[in-house]
Amino acid sequence: MRPSDILGTATRALRGNRLRSALTTLGIIIGVASVVVMVAIGAGTQAAIKEEIEKLGASVVMVIPGSANAAGARLGAGTRPTLSDDDAAVINDDAAGVVAAAPSVAGVAHLATAIDNWSSGVHGVTEAYFTARDWDLAAGRQIDEQDVESAAKVVMLGATTAEKVFGEADPIGQTIRVNHLPMEVIGLLARKGQTMDGSDLDDVALIPLSTARDQLFGRSMAKTRSVSMITVKAMDEQRIEETVEEIRDVLRFQHRLAPGQPDDFRINNVAESARVQEESSAALTRLLAAIASVSLLVGGIGIMNIMLVSVTERTREIGIRMAVGAKPAIVMAQFLAEATILSVAGGVAGAAIGFGGAVFAEQQLGMRVELSAAPVLLAFFFSALVGLVFGLYPAVRASQKSPLEALRYE
Repeated sequence: MRPSDILGTATRALRGNRLRSALTTLGIIIGVASVVVMVAIGAGTQAAIKEEIEKLGASVVMVIPGSANAAGARLGAGTRPTLSDDDAAVINDDAAGVVAAAPSVAGVAHLATAIDNWSSGVHGVTEAYFTARDWDLAAGRQIDEQDVESAAKVVMLGATTAEKVFGEADPIGQTIRVNHLPMEVIGLLARKGQTMDGSDLDDVALIPLSTARDQLFGRSMAKTRSVSMITVKAMDEQRIEETVEEIRDVLRFQHRLAPGQPDDFRINNVAESARVQEESSAALTRLLAAIASVSLLVGGIGIMNIMLVSVTERTREIGIRMAVGAKPAIVMAQFLAEATILSVAGGVAGAAIGFGGAVFAEQQLGMRVELSAAPVLLAFFFSALVGLVFGLYPAVRASQKSPLEALRYE
């Protein structure tokens, strides 16, 4: 008997009881659909985290000043001016794994033009800031060393800030008041977008570090040459932990901290934190996919039960076929084909429903999803394997029946 004849016979047998066949595949449908949706959502979350790393800058380390104490209360990181320009220079010179160390000060300022006004985060930076943050230029020019040395009244705007204060007008060469201090717009930063927590990276204005300290945020910072943060770009993304330890050793020596004395600064490995989130998301995705796969096993058990019932109901049919010369292997192949067809049909329907569910989650629930063929093919293959495995026992039972059983069945 040809394979096509076996498949044809199996298909006709399943069509004879369409409702039961459809209900039998329900477990497979739910399992495959669940796996596709869970994997798509998990892949979307991982993609979002990777984009977050790219926005923040690959291999970026943030060095933040220590915390001050007031009447026994710790005021939090950044409240004690323990970092300065000199620290950034020492990190840049003595830490072998560092590409750039950029000191900066930060605050909030009111920006106003003849068109509109807006309050935005303002950062006083040096030329190294753009290398450390991997931030490109969209138009105009960047703040350079001469701007910092001369405390030039120039400013660069993020995309969001430029839209808020200038609208559709070209801001390059225009004058903007930053806390009533007139400054010339010399450049526009390339758009970075929002982070996962909703922070707008483009709502920012950059001015020379010296200008920020001398004329904007108060001369107390200028006297101590203190900075709010040092942004460090590591040379090798794979050795970023070693670079962090290098930075810590350099700063402890620079600050003359004795062994056992706590750091008077804090180092935040932003990219590493994001990678931990990505790994956690991947582990959660695998867990959810494994849980969803249980439905496939339940569906397989359902197929086995129905096929065993079918074998009992069709004892007369099996006996007659064997009486006219059908071999046990042919009978077994037919029942195995029926179980496989049920599982494969369930896999196809489940994949289609899973795709639909992923699209619904993205469009209606606002979730980030990433659809790919790999998880669909894997779920489809697993569903077919379930049909073969769980259909094998009923098929063997059917092949072991004899023509005499058909007479006893009557």
